[in-house]
Amino acid sequence: MTLTQEKFYKEITPSGFGIAIKQKEVLFSKQSDFQKVEIIDTDSALGRILTLDDLMMTTEGDEFHYHEMIAHIPMMHHKNPKTVLVIGGGDGGTVREVLKHDTVEKVVLCEIDGMVIEACKKYLPTISCELDNPKCEILVQDAIEYIKDKENMFDIILIDSTDPMGPGEGLFTEEFYTNVKRSLKPGGIMSAQSESPFVNKEEIKKMYKLLKKVFPVCATYTSNIPTYPGGYWAWAFCSRDIEPLSYFDERRAADITKTCKIYNKEYHNARFALPNYLRDILSDNN
Repeated sequence: MTLTQEKFYKEITPSGFGIAIKQKEVLFSKQSDFQKVEIIDTDSALGRILTLDDLMMTTEGDEFHYHEMIAHIPMMHHKNPKTVLVIGGGDGGTVREVLKHDTVEKVVLCEIDGMVIEACKKYLPTISCELDNPKCEILVQDAIEYIKDKENMFDIILIDSTDPMGPGEGLFTEEFYTNVKRSLKPGGIMSAQSESPFVNKEEIKKMYKLLKKVFPVCATYTSNIPTYPGGYWAWAFCSRDIEPLSYFDERRAADITKTCKIYNKEYHNARFALPNYLRDILSDNN
């Protein structure tokens, strides 16, 4: 975190631009065994924000841009998602969105840093509100180890990770993705955040090269996130056998759309239309 004399939180990307948010006070700031965890109350429309190792993770004001996209796009393509694994996502926003699907019987949250979970439960209750749901099992452990011996266990796996550095680095390897594929049931789908197409071009090339080696189906969808680098984000949609847009659950979509700020059927369908420069980035991996 960079706090100037004017009391602004600032985050500048390696590309030389970024964001500035007027802040009120730091509500929580501790070093865990893995990273620096901070929650800041801001004097802005964003409300409270969570940062890890000085990088923006989520804000009360725009979190739905991320959480609705990582959850509902893959979930709507599964005919009956009952078991869901969320890797990372200690703020609870992805779990909250997953549990809007009435087919879900169990969601496992595997988060390496328990401090993130506890801080968010205390200071970000609108995001973490479903972490005490009886359908949610919380495991504070390394997902890389957890997933190694799982086979045909999950209908949906959502990799809600940090960037490929620090505790999140091991979640961007061929071995990890292979273990994820093995743990999916037939018809299962994995979705993973895959960085900013505008800022993280090289990271995206590397990530999709690995994903395409592991998964027979590997597609990309995108949406805007105001406080993330470049304001524009991508997710990977991966499966053994399910193509994007090949199935859509009209009933669940109609119910869930009523609870969402960004998600609807028309927006969903448009997410897989990619700009030319992102097509060029991804084509380098063919």
